Order: sequence, then structure tokens, then C-alpha cells
Amino acid sequence: MPSNAKNVLGGPLQTCSTNPLTGFYRDGCCNTGPDDEGLHTICCQVTAEFLAHQRSIGNDLSTPFPMYGFPGLRPGDRWCVCITRWKQSLDAGVACPVVLEATHMHALEFVDLEDLQRHAVSIEPKA
Repeated sequence: MPSNAKNVLGGPLQTCSTNPLTGFYRDGCCNTGPDDEGLHTICCQVTAEFLAHQRSIGNDLSTPFPMYGFPGLRPGDRWCVCITRWKQSLDAGVACPVVLEATHMHALEFVDLEDLQRHAVSIEPKA
């Protein structure tokens, strides 16, 4: 995984979440590489609506899977989500907020920066 990864704004890729510990590489960042077939590149702050939609399309993000290091998400958690899954929620009108500074530039191959900006939240840690 590249240590010089860039975010969608062109700056250094920032940490998405360390609690829960996210990222395809479980490094807290939405880094991607050749092994990341799902492209876990978008740093989301999940909502109940987003989680319900994801479950309805076969992507259960609420149920813990400890054997894969997955704690199960609750509304307000930040997580590196597959960009194609986020786009499905965007198209359905239930996209969750994103942290632009922590979203990998590779996401721009699938979604427009304007769509991401419309759903942007601050990188500041949640209370």
C-alpha cells in the first residue's frame, strides 16, 4: 500500500477511523492496492438509512464478523466503504456523509467530486 496516497482533493490521504479500525489493510486509511477488489476507497460516516440500504442490496455492514476483523457498524461510525456500494446508495438517494480528506483519489474513477462534495463532512473526530 502506498504511503504517498492522495485524497480526492489532491492532498495526503488522511486517517478515516481507528475505532473501529478500518481500511482494506486495517491501517485506519482508505488505501487501496491490487488485492483490494472491492475498492474500499471512500471514507463514510455511516447512517442508519445507509446501513439499511446496504443490507437490502446484500452488503450487511451491521453484523459483526470477528473472523474477518469486522466489528459491525453503528450509525456515526466511520468506515472505508467500497466505492461501488456507496454509489449504489447515492443513486438510491441514501448516500451517507463522506470525509473528503480521507477518501482515496481512486474513488474519482467511479463518482464525481461534486457528488462527494455534496455529502462531505469535516475530518474532525466525531464526538
